[in-house]
Amino acid sequence: MPPMLPPADPIAAVTHADPYDYYAGLVARRPLYHDEALGMWVASSAASVTSVLGNAQVRVRPLAEKVPAALQETPAGDIFGRLVRMNDGASHCPFKQAIAATLQSIDAARVASLADHWAHRLAGTRSLNDFMPALPVHVVGSLLGVADDAMPALAQDAGDFVRGIAPVADAAQRACGAGAAAALLALFRRLLAAQEMGGDGLLIRLAHVAREFGRADEAVVIANGIGFLSQAYEATAGLIGNTLVALARHHDARAQVAQDARQLSGVIWETLRADPPVQNTRRFVADDGVVAGQRMRRGDAILVVLAAAGRDPAANAEPARFDTARQDRRLFTFGAAVHACPGERIAAAIAQAGVARLLAGGVRPEALLQGMTYRPSGNVRMPLFAD
Repeated sequence: MPPMLPPADPIAAVTHADPYDYYAGLVARRPLYHDEALGMWVASSAASVTSVLGNAQVRVRPLAEKVPAALQETPAGDIFGRLVRMNDGASHCPFKQAIAATLQSIDAARVASLADHWAHRLAGTRSLNDFMPALPVHVVGSLLGVADDAMPALAQDAGDFVRGIAPVADAAQRACGAGAAAALLALFRRLLAAQEMGGDGLLIRLAHVAREFGRADEAVVIANGIGFLSQAYEATAGLIGNTLVALARHHDARAQVAQDARQLSGVIWETLRADPPVQNTRRFVADDGVVAGQRMRRGDAILVVLAAAGRDPAANAEPARFDTARQDRRLFTFGAAVHACPGERIAAAIAQAGVARLLAGGVRPEALLQGMTYRPSGNVRMPLFAD
């Protein structure tokens, strides 16, 4: 068999069979450089990634395009433009605090119980590729207060919405995503109105906490409730799949889990470092100045390679070693600074319940590698397993 060619660039690396030697080369030799072919800066080392993400002059969206042009004046664009993770400045910080406080209020035992419940119900009724994104939607939907009988439609709409807002979406996917966004908006308006009349759920809790932080805009609450679903859909699905791949490739970890199921937690957290679901993110320079030690111009784009930073020996010693008991593990897949995702605890709990249920149901991770590919994406690493 001929040797595997390295990825063509850091975006192609997301769906490459094994991009980690390539990432290691970036960290060692090109921690921050301008990629002429991509037309953007690329930050890969732990130091440069941390510096870019923490720079107050760097934004999450292009300066002249708060909402992608293809989504403007659509229901999907209405949601996208109100997502706190897609905004900066005065409107961002108070609501980000409200989101973090809301997620921190969730009882860990409840998340684990819901995840196990839905994993048990879904594992025997769907293909593995459908199970991975469906599980987080069902769990987060339950936390939000969505009724069980509405879950199939919720999972379908969440998937269509996520695919429709992806940069690689075609016209048909965007149209489907716009329809799904309209359905989600209608559902969440009804849900919030019902919970305002009495009841509990993550959505009404977010509304209450947002008011405490001075952000009472119902449309923003609804959009970010939908955002909980869309973020969980991709990132947690990728984590489930990548954990199965890790168990297939690291026999010692698989043996530890077979002997003691509690060891699965360490596999989950090490997978988040070694083969994370969210591989990169983008940032945009707001003003001429120095970013991560490099002079950049207003409007410059930066590809922040989170997956490479997790393999930087300055952040994690012996980064090529898969160590489920790693001490002082540094993760980058959830971001950093003001836009760090506060949902890592929930994602890990859902993934652990899902993988545990699949293993208990007879799934053999080593058998999944045959014919495995990755879902086309510019930033999320999600395995697609052959039937």
